[in-house]
Amino acid sequence: MLVVGEARYSILGGYDRLATTLGVCLATEMLLSWWLRGRVANVASAYITGISLALLIKPQANILWPFALGAFIAIASKYVLSYRGRHLWNPSNFAIALLVLLAADSVAILSHQWGNDIRINLVIWAFGLAVAWRARVLHVTLTYVACFVVLAVLRNLIVGGPLLAELAPITGPMYQLFVFFMVTDPRTTVSTRRGRMIVVAIVALVESLIRLAGDYQLALLRPLYVSPPILALAFVGPVAMVLDLRRAGRQPSGFTGDSLIGGQFRK
Repeated sequence: MLVVGEARYSILGGYDRLATTLGVCLATEMLLSWWLRGRVANVASAYITGISLALLIKPQANILWPFALGAFIAIASKYVLSYRGRHLWNPSNFAIALLVLLAADSVAILSHQWGNDIRINLVIWAFGLAVAWRARVLHVTLTYVACFVVLAVLRNLIVGGPLLAELAPITGPMYQLFVFFMVTDPRTTVSTRRGRMIVVAIVALVESLIRLAGDYQLALLRPLYVSPPILALAFVGPVAMVLDLRRAGRQPSGFTGDSLIGGQFRK
């Protein structure tokens, strides 16, 4: 998919970007795992993070440092920003949020660079839905999409303008990656099905409020307008994880509820 996408739409902007992010992600994962945990790391997570960063980061010029720095920050965050043995942020979400907040003049994110071919979009949506279903997190994706649509309609009633303009972002490539592979990350979502649906609904609400603030040009929130969904998840996700882990720590011995086992949610 990456090879075809780069050849047809230049979705990466150059294979050197992919090589940089993958190389730094894999090297950082292996070094930190050996240094801090004394074992050889499983690099599958780092590989997925590298691909996500290569797709989502779009520097304002032909530079590679955002990919290298973003890759290092993403992997290092798993080892530094943790609570009770779980990292609190989706690694790529944390790195991208930090880059767009602190280096907005140099770094942007994926927007519309995948073209406007409905067939390609249908393939991506079919693939994403299949992955989410197999990982048992389809309810997270569908909840977010439903909330986005409802909130887009409400926002349109408040600010006016074409309704399709409010709905259009959900069909774009950044949102496709976001709804299928970022908000559904099993390692950084809460332990219960209902909890995951509530959290993702709050993410959609915070995102909508950021967009609404942008419509009215509230200066205080200007730094957030660069990427409302990425930043909404970066704010809401860790708080939800901490509360969920604290709740789990207070459960009586022998409690059986939703748990995360082997990377999948099971009863």
